[in-house]
Amino acid sequence: MIRILTHVPALLSLVLAGPVCAAGPLAPAGAPADAFPKPDRPVAEIVAPRWSSESARDKAGEFTEVARAMGFAPGETVADIGAGSGYYVVRLSPLVGPGGRVLAEDVTPDYLTALETRVKDLANVTVVRGEPHDPRLPPASVDAAILVHMYHEITQPFGLLYNLAAAMHPGGRVGIVDADDIPSRHGTPPALLRCELTAAGYRETGFHPLKDGAYLAVFSAPATDRRPSPETIRPCRDGATRR
Repeated sequence: MIRILTHVPALLSLVLAGPVCAAGPLAPAGAPADAFPKPDRPVAEIVAPRWSSESARDKAGEFTEVARAMGFAPGETVADIGAGSGYYVVRLSPLVGPGGRVLAEDVTPDYLTALETRVKDLANVTVVRGEPHDPRLPPASVDAAILVHMYHEITQPFGLLYNLAAAMHPGGRVGIVDADDIPSRHGTPPALLRCELTAAGYRETGFHPLKDGAYLAVFSAPATDRRPSPETIRPCRDGATRR
């Protein structure tokens, strides 16, 4: 249905006030954040929409290496969780092709507005407004998801992982790129990552060291009916032991 806007002055005032982010969620809310335990570790602040310059990342071969290890293929639906400036989004678009789909998800309004501008000519990209604990993606719709240099910024990782699993196809793969460092220095030690993903019902299927002290860890998402109940999840300490 097309809505005819009759209040043109009001609309004009909104436009003049600044950019308006039109991105929205693609699915009803999942389990609420307060159903899950808080992580027993620091959570880093979101400080920028990108990890490094795109030219430096291309020179290092980051996307090519990650895409090969993740096995992204034409026709797949790939979700970029915490898409930021869209570095992965614009490279995934031609890779999955016209028969595929890229879901560019983020929670920061300014990033979403910039993303919409950057991908406006990419027909297979959809910008999605999620929540820190819930990407708000359609059930059983995603073949692969990637979280790049942002896992340490997730305020409710168990909620995000629980709700993300519901959006994955059976056996869907989830790749996490992060620095091998403590969360307060914008990284996640691999042992801590494994502990938290295991607590949420995920199974590790691959681990790939990258350049500059980063890594890609690949997991298989649990089926919706095999996710641990939120109240049974136990947080992991910085040393990657369960509390």
